[in-house]
Amino acid sequence: MSADRLYNTFSQLVSIDNPSLGEREVCDWLKAELLSLGFSTFEDDTAQKIGGNSGNLYGFLPGDDGLEPVLLCAHMDAVEPSRNKECVLHGDGTITSKGDTVLAADDLSGIAEILEAVRRLTESGAAHRPIEVLFCAAEELYGRGALHFDTSILKSKEAFVFDLSGEVGRAAIKAPSIITFEAVFTGKAAHAGFAFDDGIHAVAAACEAVLALPMGQTDSDTTCNVGSIRGGGATNIIPDICSITGEIRSFSHDRARYWAEEIKGRVLQTAQNRGAECGFAFTEHIKAYETPEDSPAAARFRKACAALDLPCKLEKTFGGSDNNHLVNAGIDGIVVASAMYDCHSTREHTRLQGMETVAELIVRLVTPQ
Repeated sequence: MSADRLYNTFSQLVSIDNPSLGEREVCDWLKAELLSLGFSTFEDDTAQKIGGNSGNLYGFLPGDDGLEPVLLCAHMDAVEPSRNKECVLHGDGTITSKGDTVLAADDLSGIAEILEAVRRLTESGAAHRPIEVLFCAAEELYGRGALHFDTSILKSKEAFVFDLSGEVGRAAIKAPSIITFEAVFTGKAAHAGFAFDDGIHAVAAACEAVLALPMGQTDSDTTCNVGSIRGGGATNIIPDICSITGEIRSFSHDRARYWAEEIKGRVLQTAQNRGAECGFAFTEHIKAYETPEDSPAAARFRKACAALDLPCKLEKTFGGSDNNHLVNAGIDGIVVASAMYDCHSTREHTRLQGMETVAELIVRLVTPQ
């Protein structure tokens, strides 16, 4: 029965459109669910700050006053295509979409597992820690929702963020800073046939700049990438505008900033050499963190895995999450695998048995060990 209930919860969540900045219906659905489970709830004003229609949703459920509170976190949004989604439960327990959308197990699996764990606790009457939940908006936009959440309202010193792909028992204790950049080259338009030498080729300047930039792994902690180049129009016109965008990831925030400045210098120099003008800007989205392996949250996670005979693997990830913001706000947090696979694609799937195990793992995390 609990497996059926977990699947039904997940299926209902999946059926709701939840693009980044468009999580309103998911948030409203979750408010009602949390209230029915005995939580008090609060939605912050992040929506107006990020141009979305939903804020971050916080909930608090009282527990044993003699136990330390714990924060359980997941995000409400999904990457596109995230509209008109539908669960398909296969005979072996695998859950997919119909194939024309993402499933949004990233990260609705985490939300469904948290809700199921709380239901099991309330039904059993077992003593548990006071529980805080935080369901964030716009995580897929580099954690934009969590960035604006006021962490000073949190009672918990430990956080478990259910937003990691792969087998149950994995948890990330280290993640990078992510900085994106954009360079806009302005040249001079001219007729490509009659006055080629009168023009300044913005696309050529941008391409030359890309070739001057580091790509892939620049050092042991850092990667750089140019993800797009856009410019030009008619084939008989020297293009006067071209832009490039890219990102830098590093386990060292200082190294990420170093490479942002290095890339800026190389881009501006190339533009100058070509006689073009260039505007360059970079944005720091999330800051790197590392949670010690012997931290209370990591130790509690190992004990919970051991109680369920799960292999425990603490590792680093090159993906960011809401946990970046939580840890940098002083919370002892780790990112826990929530039984999601092939995320950010229409091949995305989960497994009902894996989700069941995560729900039971959450129960272990919030009860006395």
